[in-house]
Amino acid sequence: MKAKDVMTTKIVAVGPEMPVNAIAALLLERHISAVPVIDEDRRILGIISEGDLMRRDETARRQSWWLAAFGETEELAREFVKTHGKRAKDVMTRNTVNVTGETPIATIAELLEQKGIKRVPVVRDGRLVGIVSRADLLRGLATRGLKPMAPEAREDGTIREQLLRVFESEPWADTTLLSIVVDEGVVHLWGLVRSESERHAIHVAAEAVQGVRAVQDHLRPWQELPLST
Repeated sequence: MKAKDVMTTKIVAVGPEMPVNAIAALLLERHISAVPVIDEDRRILGIISEGDLMRRDETARRQSWWLAAFGETEELAREFVKTHGKRAKDVMTRNTVNVTGETPIATIAELLEQKGIKRVPVVRDGRLVGIVSRADLLRGLATRGLKPMAPEAREDGTIREQLLRVFESEPWADTTLLSIVVDEGVVHLWGLVRSESERHAIHVAAEAVQGVRAVQDHLRPWQELPLST
């Protein structure tokens, strides 16, 4: 599934000269948290979020005198424009993270996580054609979950090796207590677990490996072992 499959195409956007107070009213009216700023050719100039508006002089806290004294003058000048500017082009975040319609949603999810953002513009030939938000990704994930998808066939040995590598990298998994058998894409889990949480995590890890058709859990809590006499 790609950006073009989940993106919102009815985009609320503003021009660079739009007053800041009008943008704030627009966010409230449309129940959205950000708008892209575009030129007459729909090319993205920046994006304005609630966070940008919260940095306004009316709401932002004053800098400590020592931060102002030792701060870089260029950075301080940019910050002044952000907090005192009256138009979209003054307060917008300019370095936007953009994707294309062909960008996989998994890549977009990773971008949102890495950059700490809630949405990304979708562009075609540099022009805005859509927006993908966290809500769009969730809807795409939910829709995909309704469609049965046959897992890609993989060699049983390859599946087992990948699963073992996963467990070896996780501090909660003790591979000395596990035995894994893969037969025609079905993972059979044998051995001992120290808690139900560990058992659940092992099961989830096995299900996530590409090519796994099913997981058979034969694990036992170590407390159930009979005491030696």
